Amino acid sequence: QVQLVESGGGLVQAGGSLRLSCAASGRTSSRYAMGWFRQAPGEEREFVAAINWSGGSTYYSDSVKGRFTVSRDNAKNTVYLQMNSLKPQDTAVYYCAAGSSIGLGTTDRWYDYWGQGTQVTVSS
Repeated sequence: QVQLVESGGGLVQAGGSLRLSCAASGRTSSRYAMGWFRQAPGEEREFVAAINWSGGSTYYSDSVKGRFTVSRDNAKNTVYLQMNSLKPQDTAVYYCAAGSSIGLGTTDRWYDYWGQGTQVTVSS
């Protein structure tokens, strides 16, 4: 079992930045790829970014490419999502997830463990 706890969400003005963190505990000796997803009110959860175990491979949705950066510090069992140039349409609950399959997943079903989410609100 792996427990994931997100933090770093909050209220920010459009054009601002936030950095989300996802701390993992439990069976962290396994090599998990990590993903970030978000869900806005009334919308389905959508993929945002993913990073492989070593951090050498990343993947982003088109809506955040060039603005968001995913990274990880395996010594701290923590994954980060640096969000720059935020827009009101980035407002959502952001979730991190861990997956043990090979590669990088962009769908919910690829991931085995989920955090509880952290709210990000971008005002115009």
